[in-house]
Amino acid sequence: MKPPFMIREASLPVGFPPPGPVDQVIFKEYPAYRAARVSAAGGEKDAAGSMFRPLFQHIKKNDIAMTAPVEMTYTPDAAGKEAKPVAMSFLYGNPQVGEAARQGDIVVIDHPASTVISVAVRGGYEKGFATGLEQLQNWLSQHPDRYEVVGPPRFLGYNSPFVPWFLRIGEVQLPVKPVSEVQSKSSTGALSTR
Repeated sequence: MKPPFMIREASLPVGFPPPGPVDQVIFKEYPAYRAARVSAAGGEKDAAGSMFRPLFQHIKKNDIAMTAPVEMTYTPDAAGKEAKPVAMSFLYGNPQVGEAARQGDIVVIDHPASTVISVAVRGGYEKGFATGLEQLQNWLSQHPDRYEVVGPPRFLGYNSPFVPWFLRIGEVQLPVKPVSEVQSKSSTGALSTR
């Protein structure tokens, strides 16, 4: 798999696969990672900008190197068409750096290793999220008996606002497990499918 052309502004976290390919649904394996997360304040016009600032201050204060991607959580509007950012996370380059804890509005969280279905998108991030999520949902509808979603979608943005929108690369991802694995673990209570 050849990664798409992109403007690389920061290193990937340890063990993270490169982004891509664009417009093709694939499986990806991610290692455990640590991330600093902040939620958007309700009603903010520039929610992404208001979340970026405290996260940048957090990594600067704690002497943590900037990495790419930035992880974003979106929620669709009432019409289900336009996605609004509700949370943003900066990923630590190494999960051994720092510690999981709350620091004011920032929560540092340890995430377990995961398997996702992923599609890379080019262009504006909010529109890219909606487009990519639709592609993933269409793919899942073609494989209904094989895989089950085991968590919320995420968006990985690889470029800053300084990169022209038409050159930006992002990925929309859904964590999945084979249906047989979900059914056997849920019968023992070891895995929640919600």
